[in-house]
Amino acid sequence: MIQVKDTLRATVRISFDGRVHKTFRGPKADERFANEVRVLRFLEERACPFVPRLLEAHPEQLQIVTSNCGSRVEHLDEARTKELFAELETYGVRHDDPEIRNVTYRQTDGRFCIIDFEFATLLGG
Repeated sequence: MIQVKDTLRATVRISFDGRVHKTFRGPKADERFANEVRVLRFLEERACPFVPRLLEAHPEQLQIVTSNCGSRVEHLDEARTKELFAELETYGVRHDDPEIRNVTYRQTDGRFCIIDFEFATLLGG
């Protein structure tokens, strides 16, 4: 596996089959894990096409496995970034960390995607 992120809050590795393995750690890791699982399941129920799919959730290890949404984006203008996160809200989720570090680009369909939902909020509920 290739490690792509190692911070106080999480470690993210990509396996050779392309799946993304995220392990939560640090303050409130269990709450952040539970929130990301809940939000990803909510978005899957609504068929949101530009977020990762939750493939596995392991609460005992505070680890999730998701589909891969492409590579990190280095440059994206502010207007397009705001538009992308506003589109997410039409699916009932506010990201609460709408930064370019949470945007990827999926080459297979030319789509910008949003990742990292540990701080996201479900709207209207």
